[in-house]
Amino acid sequence: MPPNPAPLPDFARQVEALRPQLLRFARSQLRNEVWAEDAVSDTVLAALEKPEGFAGQSQLKTWLVGVLKHKVVDQLRRHTREATVLSTEDGEDLDESLFDRTGHWSDKPQDWGSPEAACGQRQFFEVLEICCDQLPPAQGRVFMMREWLELETDEICKELQITSTNLWVLLHRARLRLRDCLQLRWFSTQPAQR
Repeated sequence: MPPNPAPLPDFARQVEALRPQLLRFARSQLRNEVWAEDAVSDTVLAALEKPEGFAGQSQLKTWLVGVLKHKVVDQLRRHTREATVLSTEDGEDLDESLFDRTGHWSDKPQDWGSPEAACGQRQFFEVLEICCDQLPPAQGRVFMMREWLELETDEICKELQITSTNLWVLLHRARLRLRDCLQLRWFSTQPAQR
């Protein structure tokens, strides 16, 4: 009978516990299971090789996602570019349902209080993650590439083989959907912060 493996140190256990969330993020960006797995494995390996890189000034998940962003960009640059096919769901015109003929909101948004204070709350990021997961694939991908990976417009357009106009339309639609989702799932349940 083989001996029991040595228990993982606490840090390694915490990193490994976050692997499914990291993999979900990588999959949403890379749209390739093997590339996503490679990026996450590289991230976990980097974290375990240099645990002192995590200074504890943020949550471990936040730090790991920061490392993963670089690994995803590396994967994007390493592999052949693939065209993104936009689904009809991405073509829905949300402007007509959200704005009146004069361009004003049909329903005035609720007071969101202090966005800075909300951003500091861990639960807010959990709700934001749920909202991002609900975006149509193309919208979710461009939003994550722009806002989380902080890629430039030219780089995103080249990667997805879309025009800058198409990119801005997708980002606009993604932001509208996120606004609606956050309004429903976060801000309507929070007391106004004044």
